[in-house]
Amino acid sequence: MSVQERKERERAGRERLIVATARELAEQQGWDAVTTRRLAERIEYSQPVLYSHFRGKREIIGAVALEGAAEMAAALRAATSAADGPRPRVTALAHAYLDFAAGNPAVYDAMFQLDGGLAFADEDTPEPLKDAFAALLESLSEVAGDGVHPGLFTEVFWAALHGLATLTRAGRLPPEDTEPRVELLVERLARV
Repeated sequence: MSVQERKERERAGRERLIVATARELAEQQGWDAVTTRRLAERIEYSQPVLYSHFRGKREIIGAVALEGAAEMAAALRAATSAADGPRPRVTALAHAYLDFAAGNPAVYDAMFQLDGGLAFADEDTPEPLKDAFAALLESLSEVAGDGVHPGLFTEVFWAALHGLATLTRAGRLPPEDTEPRVELLVERLARV
């Protein structure tokens, strides 16, 4: 291995450590607790080393969001691949989405609530975000209905899931009613 390859591997390892540490700290104490000073202390590197990877907290949030988008896409595809038929597929998709949001609140916030400097619904949208939307579209396009654009239908269904996830987490909706909400969403919006 060349010196350059070793340096690139070490740099990539430090970057993964920074992102993992930010994510862990955010999950434990919230995003307000994630500062460059705390991250530098936890990873045992100086702040200038941290800044050589990320210009600041916003970019770190963006990196966590991209990692989370890839994880969510994988979770959605895993859940829907085991389902047979449109209704079970859409139901599995909804549950996988809500489970991901509930199980990874800081990551979900990085993806959809905080400014990570990422473009959505744009030419410049990073590939992991596009892929997460594609994971939704794959199952929802088959139930969009005649004359309904599959992308538009997916956006509306996603917005409904996002609303359920954020309102439940905020205590505005009782979690014990999640199943009837999902059934209503699948039956009335997806019409399957």
